[in-house]
Order: sequence, then C-alpha cells, then structure tokens
Amino acid sequence: MAEGTKDGVWPVPDVLAYLAGTWRVERTVRDLAGGAAGHFEGTTVFKPLDAGELLDAGEPLDAGEPLDAGEPLDVCGLLHEESGVFTWQGVARPAERTLRFLPGPTPGTADVRFADGRPFHGLDLSGGRHVADHPCAADLYRGEFTVRDADHWRTVWRVGGPAKDLLLTTDYARVV
Repeated sequence: MAEGTKDGVWPVPDVLAYLAGTWRVERTVRDLAGGAAGHFEGTTVFKPLDAGELLDAGEPLDAGEPLDAGEPLDVCGLLHEESGVFTWQGVARPAERTLRFLPGPTPGTADVRFADGRPFHGLDLSGGRHVADHPCAADLYRGEFTVRDADHWRTVWRVGGPAKDLLLTTDYARVV
C-alpha cells in the first residue's frame, strides 16, 4: 500500500487487497425531494471467491474466511456481504446486500457486480478516488468512492430520476 496521502486521498494500487477483510459501516440516506432521512449501521465483510463460484451465477456463492488487510489474494475476486439495521422514518429493520468484486480490466481495478452476476460498475482506486455511474431504468446512480487512509473509505451515491432524489453517504472503518 502506498504511504501517505495526496490531496486528502490515499492511493490504492490493488483495490481487492485493500478491501479484503471486515469493515464497520455507517450510512445516512436522505430523500432530497421529501426531506425524509434514514440511517444504516452494520458490517461489510469482503471474503475471497474462488474460480468455481464464478462459473455459474445461478449457483450459491460460498466464500471462505475473511482475509487480513493487505493479504495477497490467490482468489478470483471478493464476495461483499453487508448486514445490519436500517432505520427509516423511525422504523428499524434488518437489512443486507451481497455484491461480487471481480478483478477489473487492468491490474489493481475491480469489476463490481450484483450477487446474480449483473454488472454494477467499475472501480479504480489507484488515485484514491473514483466516480462510477450506474443507469437503472429511468434513474441514474452516480457514486464517488474516496479512500481516506489505510483503514477508512467513503462512498457517496447520488440517485436521481423521475421518482428518486436520494443522497446516500457511507463511511467504512476497518475492523482490526
């Protein structure tokens, strides 16, 4: 991992090695049109995927144990499993999501996919910051990823469309 920061961001030469492990997650969700707000607290675990898990998106995704930060990856990607509690308008509910982070088109990058294999977005944190777009029906999801240091990163997703005007800000802190 690179030492130090540049312009308040931390360059990451290998996004999969950086993300591997367990992260504490705090997310705020704001409905910019209606003024409602929500909050998510939980954990995200990035576990290694092996080649067999990539062959058929219809197969269950079994992952190994979480990796230690910076551990070399002898796997074909990472399984991202997020779980916690989402509170919206005073009502708290369990929430979870699963993504797959596969090696990207150039060394050190990732191709982020939904659990079923559909493309989500690319990710290149070699400069410490990345902007990704994901069109979804009539909505556009635009995410900015910023690595602050070896143990902290943030995503800010702006979701706009005919029925949505949302801002989702997520802070990740490595669990040591």
